[in-house]
Amino acid sequence: MKRIIYFLAILMFANITVYAQSKSEKQVAAAVEFLKKAMIDGSRESLEAIAGEKLSYGHSGGKVENKAEFVEAIASGKSDFVSIDLKDQTIQVSGKTAIVRHTLTGKTNDKGVPGNVNIHILTVWQKTGGKWVMIARQAVKRA
Repeated sequence: MKRIIYFLAILMFANITVYAQSKSEKQVAAAVEFLKKAMIDGSRESLEAIAGEKLSYGHSGGKVENKAEFVEAIASGKSDFVSIDLKDQTIQVSGKTAIVRHTLTGKTNDKGVPGNVNIHILTVWQKTGGKWVMIARQAVKRA
């Protein structure tokens, strides 16, 4: 009986530690969700707020945009995300820098043409002025 209780206690502890997230990781996850919503809504104000001043935003096709170009493309509707689903997300925080990886699937309507996207994303975040902002993003096509 003692062995069963000991085994169950270990399982419970392991389960808690696997799902535990630090305060910083939770803040970064919230910033990623904010970005996702801003990209779907096309909110210029929200996009400006979440993007770092020296943003480098890389697309899966090789195009790289700065902050102004990224914001304008989404806010103008030139790049139009109808839906975004993020899966298999990992967050690594080191001081005031965080690396986030995930798979992004979604529906687009760029220039009025419906489409689908299925890519891997790497974003780099920096804590600036008490909030997390995206300073780099690179997408690659899924193999």
